[in-house]
Amino acid sequence: MNYFRYKQFNKDVITVAVGYYLRYALSYRDISEILRERGVNVHHSTVYRWVQEYAPILYQIWKKKHKKAYYKWRIDETYIKIKGKWSYLYRAIDTEGHTL
Repeated sequence: MNYFRYKQFNKDVITVAVGYYLRYALSYRDISEILRERGVNVHHSTVYRWVQEYAPILYQIWKKKHKKAYYKWRIDETYIKIKGKWSYLYRAIDTEGHTL
């Protein structure tokens, strides 16, 4: 989907502004000042509207790309006596409780 359709500013400007807010926790006025130094004149209320509209979308995109790898296993091992003979018993379990 094209989330940036019919916007006055380029999508790169919008993503940079929202990224500054999310990554560095800057105020809306600070972000508009940073963009003004780079030649883009944006009011701080516009940055606020961008953050409200695009932060959830960018977060979902980021979440898809940065999935956590759950490779933690638990291993249980012991010796048990079966018919008078000692045997080694072990089991590996993943984070969801499935035996590997």
